[in-house]
Amino acid sequence: MTRSPRSAEPFCPAHLNPETRARVEQAVLEIFSRQEFHKVSLMDVAKQARVSLQTLYKYYGSKEFLLFATLDSLFSELAARLIEHLQGIETFADKLRKVIWVIFDFFEAKPRVAQLVTSSVYLNTWARTDTFRQPELMGVFLKVLREGRETGVLTDEVDELVLLDVIVGIITRRITMSLFRGSREPLTAQTGPIFRMIWRAITPPA
Repeated sequence: MTRSPRSAEPFCPAHLNPETRARVEQAVLEIFSRQEFHKVSLMDVAKQARVSLQTLYKYYGSKEFLLFATLDSLFSELAARLIEHLQGIETFADKLRKVIWVIFDFFEAKPRVAQLVTSSVYLNTWARTDTFRQPELMGVFLKVLREGRETGVLTDEVDELVLLDVIVGIITRRITMSLFRGSREPLTAQTGPIFRMIWRAITPPA
């Protein structure tokens, strides 16, 4: 019997050997990006990662927690990249442009992350877990947006959460449809136009 994602706190992938954990997460990325969630078994992941089924149950507990823990690890990596790239950038416009570039670069290098999210993630289930909230990643976004509103650079008609919805909505839609349409143009090459579109949407009227 497996536990639900909400009750899975005792399971701790961080205690797993780093090399083993990397193999497990890579297996999750490869398998779940090719197949829908219900078609994948923990045994499939165990075989691909070259670990025992007992190991997966010990450190993850369920297929749902295994998937969401892997997503949490991937998005933590993205958050770390954003924090690093934003160091030393002063103007809000340059910060936002860099945020868009870093996200596009991440998904350009790891297209299977987007494939995994679109093929295997049930949003209603994911939204009930702590991994969905991504406080580290969202904290980076909200800090930048809050600074923009406080300095009058961004519109004050809505709060930073609504601004976040607009920005993330446009970016994620671009990533998803680029994947579905098989676009050959690099996502990073679209940074300038996407930034200008978002900028016009979130800044006060001239």
